[in-house]
Amino acid sequence: MQDLARTCGMSVGNFYRYFPSKAAIVAALVTRDLAEVEEEFSKIIESPDPMRTLREALRYRIEEDQCNADGQLWAEVTAASLRKPEIAEITRQMETEVGRYLCIVFARVKGISFEEAQATYGAHASLLVMMVKASAMHRSQTPEAREHLTALTIRTANRILDEIVSDDLKG
Repeated sequence: MQDLARTCGMSVGNFYRYFPSKAAIVAALVTRDLAEVEEEFSKIIESPDPMRTLREALRYRIEEDQCNADGQLWAEVTAASLRKPEIAEITRQMETEVGRYLCIVFARVKGISFEEAQATYGAHASLLVMMVKASAMHRSQTPEAREHLTALTIRTANRILDEIVSDDLKG
């Protein structure tokens, strides 16, 4: 709890004044992030070119998370999820929801049902979620190493999306 409080810039006492448990804190963080994710995916889905907009959003998220304090917070949440099943369940639900949004985009781009997109591209979505999460938590030794790793992560994400686009599955 101390690590999580320190990461958020609060004291443990303040945390417990507002939240009854660590799981409640994580649930609040996830709820906040999911609201942002929902808004971002609404823009992606409604855009004239959802795949291009998704690529831009992923690039921004990967580049931004390299410089953002959220990575340290999510590292603490991930560590807590390894020790506490209730926190693991909350983070699993968030990752599942982000994967669901990705599959909605894939369904729209491919002209197939959500269920078909989820069955065919669910692993692709999970890998993208994992990459973005890992890029947020990773801290490179040098700015040059960070720049190279960020570029590689973005290229890899684009290759995953290219595989979906080039797949000849039709609805």
